[in-house]
This record gives sequence, structure tokens and C-alpha cells, in this order.
Amino acid sequence: MVKKLLSAARPEDRAHVQYHISCGPGDVARYVLLPGDPDRVQKIASQWSSRRKVAQHREFITYTGKFKGSPVSCTSTGIGGPAAAIVVEELLRVGADTFIRVGTTGALSKGTRVGDVVISTGSVRLDGTSSQYVWTGYPAMANYEVVAAMVQAAESLGVRYTLGVTASTDSFYTGQGRPGFRDYMQHQSEVIIDDAKRAGIVNFEMESATIFTLAGLYHARAGCVCAVIANRETDEFVKEAGVSEAISVANTTVSILNEWDNLKEANGKRNFYPSLLFKNR
Repeated sequence: MVKKLLSAARPEDRAHVQYHISCGPGDVARYVLLPGDPDRVQKIASQWSSRRKVAQHREFITYTGKFKGSPVSCTSTGIGGPAAAIVVEELLRVGADTFIRVGTTGALSKGTRVGDVVISTGSVRLDGTSSQYVWTGYPAMANYEVVAAMVQAAESLGVRYTLGVTASTDSFYTGQGRPGFRDYMQHQSEVIIDDAKRAGIVNFEMESATIFTLAGLYHARAGCVCAVIANRETDEFVKEAGVSEAISVANTTVSILNEWDNLKEANGKRNFYPSLLFKNR
């Protein structure tokens, strides 16, 4: 079926259903979890008290429901910054304002073990997508409310976590110090892990820099929690290690943020601060 969109510059239909994610206004909550893997959407939604599949197009699957009374959605981004940017752009257009990446990652030191989770405070922009939006000196920062809520969630769940700076790359292989086909590697790839460790970088992944940059530019909130499935120092790789824990942290973060956002509204505040929790008690 041929479907005409508004224009080449505005790829949405008259009901404002977005071209890539196939969602329109009212389809998603303000809080959206962003796994890369489409198969992870159902795993995330399985923890909710209610859920419905909203849309599926290409690698983008969206569910909306409730977790502990909090409205929540989940949309898969696929791999890498270009697809993640499309998802964030289109979700913003239909009403979302808070984004939590729920991914997998490789840690760079023994102190962050396979099966742990990493909560990112910011991301080094080794991607290409974010530079299409703003100069490279612009910081890719996680929102402080989201980070604080993630820490509280991990602590309440007893999940072992590392808090720190992530590096976000566009290449799973040479961009993260792995040999390419026939062991191809340039000097910068040979030293990238050692350089990253010297800089105190905790982990590598592929989407957070783009998501954080767009959230900063568009005055939205973003955070990232990743399951550690690999460790570059111990040379371990265990598929799905820590994924259920990362999902639980992300879902619990939404319920915490919802509580804090309601407190802000009730007290006429734009930003959350700890004493708000005790103001009316």
C-alpha cells in the first residue's frame, strides 16, 4: 500500500505517526527504555504489570505499559548511533522526554566483573553520529536525576554496579581494540584500550554518546545502564550475563523517577533535590 507522508523534510503522516518507529502521539510514555536488541523489548516488558505491543517496523519494536504504577515504554534502537538517533528524534516528536539505554558492554578492568552492570555518568564521543549535531567538544552527559535514580535502583535491588565514564564507538571491532578481518588493525586500535584505561574510562559500548548528546541538545533526560558481558582485561565473554539485572535496574529507575517527578510537580520545582523527599513528611 502506497502511503503519502507530509513531506521529504517531515517524514510522518497526517496523524504524526513517525516514519521509522511507526508510533504517534499517545502511543508512548514520557519514560522510554532503549535496548539495542529487539528481542530484549519483550524481556523488559515481561516485568511490567501491564503491556501492549504498539508498533514494529524494521529493527524498531515498541511496547507501552506500566511498571509499579508508572507509565513506561520500550523501543529497540538496533546497533549504533545512527539508528539510536532516529529513535530518539522520533520518540521526542510523539511525547517522550526521558530515555534510558538498557544495553550490554565490555568492561576494561578486573574491578568490573562479568555479570555486573555499569551506570554511565557520561560518554566519550568516539561515535560519528553526534558530530553531525554539534561540535565534538560538546559534552555527552547523563542527566543527574537519572543517574541518581539508577544508583538508588541498583542499591535497592542489591545489584553490583560500577559508576563511571563510558566510551561510545561506532565500531565493535577495530574501534574497540579488536582485530578486524585477517587481523587488520591500525596503531590507534592497538593502543585504544590502554589509553582508555589511563583516562579512567570504565567500558565500551555503541549508543550512549549519541543518546546523551541529543538529550542535552533537546533538553531531555537520558541515562544508560549496561550489563557487563565481556571483560577486556580478563578476556571473558559471557552472553546475557547481567542482562536481567540491568533490566531490573532500568525498570526500577522509571518508578523512582516517576515518584520524584510527581514530587517536583507537587512542590512547584523544576529540579529534584534530596530534601524534597522529606519536605511533606
